[in-house]
Amino acid sequence: MPREVTSFSNALVKQARGLRDKKNRKREGLFLAEGLRILTEARETGVLPQTLFFSDASHRLLKELIDEVEAAGGEAIETSADILHKISGKDNPQTVLGMFPAFDTALDAIDRASAPLWIVAQSLRDPGNIGTILRTGDAVGAGGLILVDDSADPFSVEAVRASMGALFTQKIAQARWEDFVAWLRSGPGQLVGTSLKASADYQDARYEKPAFILVGNEQAGLPAAYEAECDLLVKMPMLGRADSLNAAVATAVMAYEVINQWRRR
Repeated sequence: MPREVTSFSNALVKQARGLRDKKNRKREGLFLAEGLRILTEARETGVLPQTLFFSDASHRLLKELIDEVEAAGGEAIETSADILHKISGKDNPQTVLGMFPAFDTALDAIDRASAPLWIVAQSLRDPGNIGTILRTGDAVGAGGLILVDDSADPFSVEAVRASMGALFTQKIAQARWEDFVAWLRSGPGQLVGTSLKASADYQDARYEKPAFILVGNEQAGLPAAYEAECDLLVKMPMLGRADSLNAAVATAVMAYEVINQWRRR
């Protein structure tokens, strides 16, 4: 049976609230996800929170989630909307929130043969972009997202929220550039970079499997040395006054071009 927590000073409430901070997530080895849709997505991939907070258990899916969490040895806690607000920091918090163990983000945990398409992002600063790219990766059947160099935390509340559950369907790895390149070149894989300086149109290039789409930092784009490492360097035409697309939008355009070419073949 779920236990009830009504105190803001409860240790679990304090622990959950602290996970909004990256250093606490790293120390605890935990992260937060909120909303029945996202937690149901996690459950369907076989991932359950170790602690579940909820304020209204009337929904059938939430009742099933509570039962599964408790059967797996986790804890379900009934609490108030005010306490959920305290934990999530949102003015209108979801009625359910979970604490999950952090994932293994080592490159060695990636099986490149498990999917024909992978997304690689260098030094992304916006957690919303990371979450949106994860969502795009799920939509196109990519294997996951490899974050290169210093990037925003994919397990931040903002990134998890923007992923709409794709955090649980996509593999995530984090690595320095030199380590990623060594790993990539140890097996098959075409590295496809996007750059305004490229001469090849993104629709004219031929993409091979597995393809690794490489996108750069939101402001600076890809460093020259990273572009030089690419097997293909392509650009998308910019026909208006803007000189570039948002990083997450550019990723989606590229990903769909790649899979549409494969579908036509």
